[in-house]
Amino acid sequence: MPLKSIRLFGGFARGSLQLISEGNRAYWMWLAFLGMLIISGALAYAAQVTTGLGLTAMRDPVSWGFYIGNFTFLVGVAAAVVLVIPAYVYDWKPIREVVLYGELLAICSIIMCLMFVTVDIGRPDRFWHLMPPFGHLNFPSSVLAWDVVVLNLYFLVNFVVATHILYRAFHGKPYIKKLVVPLVLLSVPMAVGIHTVTAFLYNGLAARPYWNSSILAPQFLASAFCSGPAILLVMLQLLRKFTRFEIKDEAIWKVAELMAYAMFLNLFLHGAEAFKEFYSNTQHTLYTRYWYLGLGEHKTLVPYAWSAVALNILGFALFISPRTRRNWTTLNIGCLATYAGVYIEKGMGLIIPGLTPDTLGEIYVYYPTATELRVAAGIFATGFLLFTLMLKVAVPISLGEFHGKERAEEGAPSGAAALAH
Repeated sequence: MPLKSIRLFGGFARGSLQLISEGNRAYWMWLAFLGMLIISGALAYAAQVTTGLGLTAMRDPVSWGFYIGNFTFLVGVAAAVVLVIPAYVYDWKPIREVVLYGELLAICSIIMCLMFVTVDIGRPDRFWHLMPPFGHLNFPSSVLAWDVVVLNLYFLVNFVVATHILYRAFHGKPYIKKLVVPLVLLSVPMAVGIHTVTAFLYNGLAARPYWNSSILAPQFLASAFCSGPAILLVMLQLLRKFTRFEIKDEAIWKVAELMAYAMFLNLFLHGAEAFKEFYSNTQHTLYTRYWYLGLGEHKTLVPYAWSAVALNILGFALFISPRTRRNWTTLNIGCLATYAGVYIEKGMGLIIPGLTPDTLGEIYVYYPTATELRVAAGIFATGFLLFTLMLKVAVPISLGEFHGKERAEEGAPSGAAALAH
């Protein structure tokens, strides 16, 4: 690497470290709160590694639980990159600056996904067995190997795009279109790919009738295109309120409109699957029945099931009407309802009914233990911490407040102009 490039990158790194080390009282209280959750999660995970997965509520009947439920949900959150469709395919400029923050959200989501998979592994010290040339990935015959590959490639694409855009804007230069635009457009089919492969992990298990459905992958995609943008909409409003970051109302409303279409498809697919199960009323219906109605005295999941249905319908009702999706109060209620509804249906609603009753017809009632809750909270806190620090650097670059001493030639865009190029 040329000496000048090293010097320029060093200036960027030093400036970024200085930015994240400065902030008001609320900023440091937020970091302290996240830090406490991370420490608590790390201690709980250390106990889990020492004692074994027996410290969790997972057992032979329910071998996937809270960890894999969160993994599945976060794969969907990473779909916030779908915002590139109106920004680049239709060249709709008001939403183009938002794409960068969708990329940052995707990066943090994938990191959390990988962390949840790691904590779910009983022997994480053997993870290197998947890494060539030391181990054997068993690619392409293993669907798990496909999931490892697509998640890491998706992370790499988003990381390269976000880093390149910010670094070029830092030096007052527009991003290189020949590099960024193809990668950004590539991220759309890759976002579809990570959800499709994750769905194949489930519906490829023929012995699990609840998952063995051809529409599981479309269900994953529809719910994913709701949860990621829901978080992003709230985050954009917070940025606009507490910083000088400007985003047009039309951009937020357009994202909400796209969410309404995805939410309709999500509800339709769930309704179609429920009709097939209950109308056919075969022996395999007992898994869906356990989720929605319970089996005998076992009704643990029923409140979660109908809460998810109610929240998703509420979110759809608020987003489908232009009047309510353009009202900030109802818009945010819709975002929270959508996030919570998808979280429940992709966590408790996907994992537990697929494993209950077990192959012998026995029902093991699964509840996450304090260990699982602490570890999960620590992972989410890690993701929020990374996202906070990324925003601490990205927003000043977007506003032109953080830039290199050496500027580009006269007339070159900087800050927001460089990002929107």
